[in-house]
Amino acid sequence: MPETKHQTLLCFDFGLKQIGVAYGQTLTAAANGLCIIKASDGAPNWSQVTEVINEWKPSLLLVGLPLNMDGTASELSERASRFARRLQGRYSIDVQMVDERLTSREAKSMLQEQQRSGARKGKMSDLTKIDHLAAALILQTWLENPDLGKSP
Repeated sequence: MPETKHQTLLCFDFGLKQIGVAYGQTLTAAANGLCIIKASDGAPNWSQVTEVINEWKPSLLLVGLPLNMDGTASELSERASRFARRLQGRYSIDVQMVDERLTSREAKSMLQEQQRSGARKGKMSDLTKIDHLAAALILQTWLENPDLGKSP
């Protein structure tokens, strides 16, 4: 496997009402959920996006590509790709799309398991606010296999 240069990354889990954001780096190969940015019909609060990008100074942006289970494009695929192209145009940072099938379901399962095991004792999580965790799962998938990234 070719050596990957050290990169800082932000990953976006695109949605029509909210967009999850995660941060990671190739040095530690670790991803962490950061925040959820509100969106209106897929249009994010661009000042919040700018704030996150300025704070974390990523060298690469990833956007989850919502495909159907059979690998075909979903209704959201084109909108997520358009969001990725806008990120690239606004911030002049390379963007890659990463297959995100099952990440939201996995993030929800992880939170439910934490609640059952008592890891989050006394804290009931809103399972509609998992997009930053889904973004972390997408980013972790890319960190484990960077060849999965595709141009928007």
